[in-house]
Amino acid sequence: MFIDRAVVHVSGGPGGAGASSFRREKFVPKGGPDGGDGGAGGSVYVRADPNLATLLDYRYRTHWKAERGQHGKGKNMTGRSGADLYLPVPPGTELRDAATGELLGEVVDAGEVLRVARGGRGGRGNARFATPTHQSPREWEPGEYGEERRVELVLKLIADVGLLGEPNAGKSTLLSVISAARPKIADYPFTTLEPHLGVVGLSDGRSFVVADIPGIIEGAHAGRGSGSGSCSTWSARASSRCSCRWTAPIPRGPTSCCGARRRRTRPSWPPSRTSSCSPSSTCSPLPAPRSPISARRPAHR
Repeated sequence: MFIDRAVVHVSGGPGGAGASSFRREKFVPKGGPDGGDGGAGGSVYVRADPNLATLLDYRYRTHWKAERGQHGKGKNMTGRSGADLYLPVPPGTELRDAATGELLGEVVDAGEVLRVARGGRGGRGNARFATPTHQSPREWEPGEYGEERRVELVLKLIADVGLLGEPNAGKSTLLSVISAARPKIADYPFTTLEPHLGVVGLSDGRSFVVADIPGIIEGAHAGRGSGSGSCSTWSARASSRCSCRWTAPIPRGPTSCCGARRRRTRPSWPPSRTSSCSPSSTCSPLPAPRSPISARRPAHR
């Protein structure tokens, strides 16, 4: 299953509380305060993992919380800080605040890290409050709570070529012929409900990735057909230059096909500054068949 969107609830670990303690040692009267500080809570990070291609793991587990910090102790011992939590996602994942829609960032390259929830600060122990005029403080601070939010993960499909078109235009059939992908093929519309990827091999060991996008009809941005979800899938970014191929079931001119695509996906158009509108051969009218007499080779004498 290809999952390109997920919403998770992330929470940074709370900080540990400071300690209220006094030094108790033989032959050392009035040792003074020695309460240590609490440890800091762990933060939640998102890290790009090139071994992943889908957000399926976050469909079943939606709550993620980092480790909390330990409390401070006597003898000026600081509590242990909580471990950070790293959430692996495929490269090209965009992160937004689900409540406000604010763009938090995007992880593109392998190993790139982005913090989505900050851990809480540890509280101060009573040793921090000692002054020349206040030599026996009993004040201490509790740890702060970690940052908490709902984060929307959107996987921007990375491909070199995208197949766009109306339902039953032959996009899945084309993908199954030119690559080893096996998408579902049937004689009814909207057979493809999620994007499919296929790798097309070329000479000299070269290859490129083709994406089969679900069928788009006019008014898709308003929720018709597969809705705007399919528009956001292809309208984002590509690894290099995304050449979107529009396949139409009826012969039309290239200009009218590009105009139809703009009407179907508006206001998502244009997908990006590096994308190009290049209609495929199915958009161009078929050439007139040549006469079999003119194509016949002259007889050898």
